[in-house]
Amino acid sequence: MFQGFTQGAVDFLWGVKFNNERAWFTAHKQEYLELLDKPLRELSAQLLAAMNAAYPGEGFQQHVSRIYRDARRLHGRGPYKDNLWLVVARPNEDHLGRPAFYFEIAPNRYGYGCGFWDMSPETAAKHRARIDRDPKPLAALARKLNRSKFTLYGEEYKRARGDAGKLLNPWYNRKNLGISYEDNCEGVLFTPALYDDILEGFRFLMPFYRYFDSLPGDPAPEDAK
Repeated sequence: MFQGFTQGAVDFLWGVKFNNERAWFTAHKQEYLELLDKPLRELSAQLLAAMNAAYPGEGFQQHVSRIYRDARRLHGRGPYKDNLWLVVARPNEDHLGRPAFYFEIAPNRYGYGCGFWDMSPETAAKHRARIDRDPKPLAALARKLNRSKFTLYGEEYKRARGDAGKLLNPWYNRKNLGISYEDNCEGVLFTPALYDDILEGFRFLMPFYRYFDSLPGDPAPEDAK
């Protein structure tokens, strides 16, 4: 049963950030297993069970990140990650190009939300084409988001792809799309109530997730009527 993270978990992530080498990690590996890996897996299992109970038709699965970086993608960075995450999403071969719910913890922040890890240019084009055809469904979601604690994120194009109006331009002119809530590493992070906050957030974000998840199935823009 998830009981919250501890200040020790945050301290460990700071330790990785400033001592990203094998000798330091080996000496502190048990701290990682007890303070981060164990509670993260407990949190992930509880969220998965709750989401599948609330939305049985989705068939959600979970994934918990490993602390070890891919040796092929170090690019001068140390061998360990100083941020860890969990993902709840429908199984899909293109897991980077489909949306997911997530929770992330880093030395100086934690956050949760939903969105694409790497939305493809084709999906981005379908997204814009859908707004052009019928902006009302997304406009309703955008207004809902603007009244919430969550914010839209994602890299913007250097040159705008079009003008969808003040409300939808932030959605229309992004290469990638996601919605997040972030906070400092304090307070509820250290309590079991973190699970309740994240689950409530995931339920709020479910209509956004379904909107995102339906985009790849749209017709290619040149074929759209």
